[in-house]
Amino acid sequence: MEKQQYIDRAEEAFYKVYNRFPVVFGRGEGVCLYDTDGQEYLDFGAGIAVMGLGYSCKELKAAMKEQVDKLCHTSNLFYNVPSIEAGEKLLKVSGMEKVFFTNSGAEAVEGLLKIAKRYAFDRGMAPDYEVIAMRHSFHGRTLGALSVTGNSHYQEPFAPLVPGVRFAVFNDLDSVKAVWSEKTCAVIMETIQGEGGIYPATGEFLAGVRALCDEHHALLLLDEIQCGMARSGHMFAWQGYGVKPDAMSVAKALGNGVPVGAFLAQGKAASAIVPGDHGTTYGGNPFVCAAAAKVLDIYEEKKIVEHVREVGGYLWDRLEEVAGRHGCVQAHRGKGLIQGLEFTDAVAPLVSHALLKEKLVLISAGKNIIRFVPPLIIKKQDVDEMVRRLEASIEAVCMPNL
Repeated sequence: MEKQQYIDRAEEAFYKVYNRFPVVFGRGEGVCLYDTDGQEYLDFGAGIAVMGLGYSCKELKAAMKEQVDKLCHTSNLFYNVPSIEAGEKLLKVSGMEKVFFTNSGAEAVEGLLKIAKRYAFDRGMAPDYEVIAMRHSFHGRTLGALSVTGNSHYQEPFAPLVPGVRFAVFNDLDSVKAVWSEKTCAVIMETIQGEGGIYPATGEFLAGVRALCDEHHALLLLDEIQCGMARSGHMFAWQGYGVKPDAMSVAKALGNGVPVGAFLAQGKAASAIVPGDHGTTYGGNPFVCAAAAKVLDIYEEKKIVEHVREVGGYLWDRLEEVAGRHGCVQAHRGKGLIQGLEFTDAVAPLVSHALLKEKLVLISAGKNIIRFVPPLIIKKQDVDEMVRRLEASIEAVCMPNL
């Protein structure tokens, strides 16, 4: 079937909520994708930071196939071995005490919010307790997650949202103090803002928020959905700061393409949820947990964290060179293999040109930022090839701004 026929069928069948590029991908191998015409694309988007181990990882495929032959679902009315193994492994690498598996990152954020509210309820706080979130943040599309997403563009069509959310400025501790009240029960934020433009938290800010939460007996909730799973050069980005949250969310690369997320907690947050407070039909089923458990094994066996630090440093140096050569690049930010270049103008034409002309998969973060969140298994030669194609696109699209 011709590419356009696939596209026409999709446009007829699906809700029009995405503006998709005119490409139909059929398979992947390593750090490359192949469309239905057989053309190869170098992938520096990883399915929005999902495919940490790249495409067609043979060890992961074998584990998934083995589990399919055994058991895919039983419900959470019963125990299953893969969920126990995946849960123990995730707790080990995070240092947390309790875990709950979800189907997505947004659901994991919903779990964090329920922990915060139940914690406040148990403390006898007024029923109108509040959560502080950050401007320019992104936590998901469900109503609870959307309520703590600091972007009015996403929120306005769905108001009224969950009440009791106040917004502060990321990396501005005084702004957090300014919106704090006796009703504050938790602060939620990404350790590295992703959709908001690839802004890492400063050490001073994260430690300051942690201290505020401790002082006022509030919970610190960290969203590690995009920046977690080794992408920052630490298994979880907060580990690079030495500031531990009370609860955290993880998803995306946890399943390497299999839809699985989780929220984890320690201490007072770990005991906040009791039987009957939460549940899920599919979350933590044997199939997705077999994938998650194997992903965690492969991360350890292949020393993915150490690899990200090495190649992430090389990516940083090469993007610094790009920024230095092209006047249309205003800033360069990030850590490990979650980095961004900020441009003077909207980057949609640049991203489109890179994809269609240079066969390079890039994604934006806001209207004028390109984020680089490739598979974590990339090599230095992949970075070099990406830079070559990126600069060809910059020269073709951004020359008037140089």
